[in-house]
Amino acid sequence: MNATTVVPQLVQILRTLVTTGYSVEHSVSGVSDPFLQVQILRLLRILGQNHEESSETMNDLLAQVATNTDTSRNAGNAVLFETVLTIMDIRAAAGLRVLAVNILGRFLLNNDRNIRYVALTSLLRMVQSDHSAVQRHRPTVVECLREPDASLSRRALELSLALVNSSNVRAMTQELQSFLESCPPDLRADCASGILLAAERFAPTKRWHIDTILRVLTTAGTHVRDDAVANLTQLIGGAQELHAYSVRRLYSALADDISQQPLVQVAAWCIGEYGDLLLEGGCEETEPLQVEEEKVLALLEKVLQSHMSLPATRGYALTALMKLSTRLRGDNNRIRQVVSIYGSCLDVELQQRAVEYNTLFRKYDHMRAAILEKMPLVERGGTQDEEAKESKEAQLSEAALVATEPQASKLLDLLDLLDGTSGAAQPPPAPEPSPGGTLVHLLDLPCASPAPASIPNLRVFEREGLQLNLSFVRPPGTPALLLITVTAINTSGADVTHFVCQAAVPKSFQLQLQAPSGDTVPAQGGLPVTQLLRILNPNKAPLRLKLRLTYNHFGQSVQEIFEVNNLPVETWQ
Repeated sequence: MNATTVVPQLVQILRTLVTTGYSVEHSVSGVSDPFLQVQILRLLRILGQNHEESSETMNDLLAQVATNTDTSRNAGNAVLFETVLTIMDIRAAAGLRVLAVNILGRFLLNNDRNIRYVALTSLLRMVQSDHSAVQRHRPTVVECLREPDASLSRRALELSLALVNSSNVRAMTQELQSFLESCPPDLRADCASGILLAAERFAPTKRWHIDTILRVLTTAGTHVRDDAVANLTQLIGGAQELHAYSVRRLYSALADDISQQPLVQVAAWCIGEYGDLLLEGGCEETEPLQVEEEKVLALLEKVLQSHMSLPATRGYALTALMKLSTRLRGDNNRIRQVVSIYGSCLDVELQQRAVEYNTLFRKYDHMRAAILEKMPLVERGGTQDEEAKESKEAQLSEAALVATEPQASKLLDLLDLLDGTSGAAQPPPAPEPSPGGTLVHLLDLPCASPAPASIPNLRVFEREGLQLNLSFVRPPGTPALLLITVTAINTSGADVTHFVCQAAVPKSFQLQLQAPSGDTVPAQGGLPVTQLLRILNPNKAPLRLKLRLTYNHFGQSVQEIFEVNNLPVETWQ
């Protein structure tokens, strides 16, 4: 028997249950044999998947069940929910899918939290295929953000972020920012990241985009993604007409609060770049603000001395002070004194920066203005630029792949993935220091690198909208080195969180995993997560790669382990 003959019989049985009443011994709360109805609906769902004729046969019956089932009892809700799932999985008519969405919308108004949770989860599954139908229930979904139950508010947050588009971005962002101010701590990171991603995709104007990011950084700066600082600095740098507005807004925010580290970093960068505009005044878009040179310097010194400042934040503040030495009209003695103090700082990075800046004052003062001029605009997301940068880094390092201890421990956890044939990278001797002096990093000018050979990209994983692609670069200067960029893209309606990608190679190779760009892959094709793998293959042996992925998606924890054996021959020959 096939689906064509079975489906009409099942449809007739279910129609009889729905229309001809019920027997007392099989009824539950006035619903005729709900257990049998649920089982029939599940079987119809299986038979109707990817089968046009069977789906058309059951369309009318599903509409009848959806409209005639009593929703005042849980038994009726169970039948209705199974009906919705069946409509979602078969090739149902457009009107029937809208009816299914409306049923879920009514579920959102139910007093039972479990029913509301089921409705939110199901709407999240349908939001991509039936976006306009789900949009009609947006006000109800937003109301669910205030639910005291953490699981309900998390689902409502995921669905609210999936509903943001170009037509409602202002209203939805305002609702989400209001939720961000009072949401539980464990939801702040997801909410902040979602707002930033929505603003990046649908911002109506650059000024609105900047204001939105600033409000998020002010409210929950410690919970934003790692790339938020770089994204905002690039956004401000590319909006020349908003430089004065941005530096004044950031200066005021920094004067009010120096505890939000990403906000402090962006403010320090902006003050360093556009400090002259801050002192000029005359910005019509902000309230009149009288700023003196001494106050600006004192604020940056306060950031340097604060126990809340991270080493990276102090680096931003020190560089900002150094840049202000070419933008302020007053004497630079105060800046020189502060810089010299940090020449003996315990933090090596900050100490090196201060020593280089001191040397710049003493020996290369005639070059200081040119070196510290405003940063040029850098285009985002260029694959060729990234590959050229990777190639240059590889040439400068001469394949000196020194794995850090956490990376080594991650690799040791994977040694059994290739049946004992894996090996961690052996660090080669460190390169000799160049005689260029302490300004070698500061004065290093970009140089053109040869174009790498073209190697086709490879998709190695795809599941429920999550895709994993590999792109390859072999720097001409070091043919034994292979740079693999792992790119994770999420086209589903829910974020992929806690994403971790680990790798293992045979013993004849040396492997170094660099830190990923983040651990959340945003929904609906948002900003992808990338991670660089450096593999040294001195014997030019055929490459085998084993990957382990762990992540959370649609509320479930997923782990995938697989081997990649079909790498292009250009990666090793």
